[in-house]
Amino acid sequence: MELYFKKYRIFLKHSFGISRSKNTWYDVLFIYLKEDELVGRGEAAPSIRYNESIKLIENILSKGINLPKNNSDYLSIWSFIYPQLMGIKSLEAAFSMALLDFFAQKKQQTVYEFLKIKYIKSHKTSFTIALGHINEIEQKIKESLPYDILKVKLGTLNDDRSIIREIRKYTDKKIRVDANEGWSLDKAISLCKWLYDYNIELIEQPFPANQLYNTLKLKENSPLDIYADENCCSLQDIHKIHSAFDGVNIKLMKCGSITEGLKIIRLAKKYDLKVMLGCMIESSIGITAAAQLAGEVDLIDLDGNLLIKNDPYIGIEIINGFLSLNGKSGLGLNLKKPVNGLY
Repeated sequence: MELYFKKYRIFLKHSFGISRSKNTWYDVLFIYLKEDELVGRGEAAPSIRYNESIKLIENILSKGINLPKNNSDYLSIWSFIYPQLMGIKSLEAAFSMALLDFFAQKKQQTVYEFLKIKYIKSHKTSFTIALGHINEIEQKIKESLPYDILKVKLGTLNDDRSIIREIRKYTDKKIRVDANEGWSLDKAISLCKWLYDYNIELIEQPFPANQLYNTLKLKENSPLDIYADENCCSLQDIHKIHSAFDGVNIKLMKCGSITEGLKIIRLAKKYDLKVMLGCMIESSIGITAAAQLAGEVDLIDLDGNLLIKNDPYIGIEIINGFLSLNGKSGLGLNLKKPVNGLY
């Protein structure tokens, strides 16, 4: 088995704005584990919000990742590699994907079959409307036509109500609001009551992660469910936050692996928390890997690959807003066309 990696810049169809940043592109890093013609693929999409970056990942990889001499067992290889990844969760996620893709292909199984995870095809994903110029909303709504649920980024200083009013000129679809830590308590209580009349399903991460008390107060006063995102990164977080939220958003780039994500999902369920499966802006490698967990969760927000212009891979498809895995072994990925350094 040989290790290769490649940085790749993904360009967005529209500028992607949230309460704390705005981007037109993101760099990701692809991990490849190769043996003869067999390739296991993984993706790291780091976020500066969690003190991770492509530069940090490249520094770790440039020093060399040792692979064990015995490559016959997934768990032993993962245990050997894991300490070398320096706690960088997006890098852990990438190696987890690549290893599972590799070994599931060897077994002629999908990754969810390999891990004995149930899979349900009937999950709908939401489609994200990011912060941007309000005049772009009509076009974004047109692009969201196949999707019955919208994920709308809020957390602006003055424009949150205007954004929702503008969206409601064009559609009455269900909306999930993501404030990305952008609200104050007074604003959140007022907005939640106002949003209740606009077919809003939930509010995601209204406050900075260190304001858990404010989240608890909002939960007591909000007619809408409150979900954790930045507050939910690890198994330990579930024990700390369960009383302040109605649900959590699980992302592989936060938790570090498909298997760790599964543990978090199952612990959250023990606390009667609803679970959303989410993503960063990622190619079809990361999105297809996350989708292996779809049968274990309540809500899906896996549209990162739909928001970019130059996804180099074909994997999961969205058909009429529903997730659809192709049933091929491993993650079932294919390169769209030859690109130097990509496999």
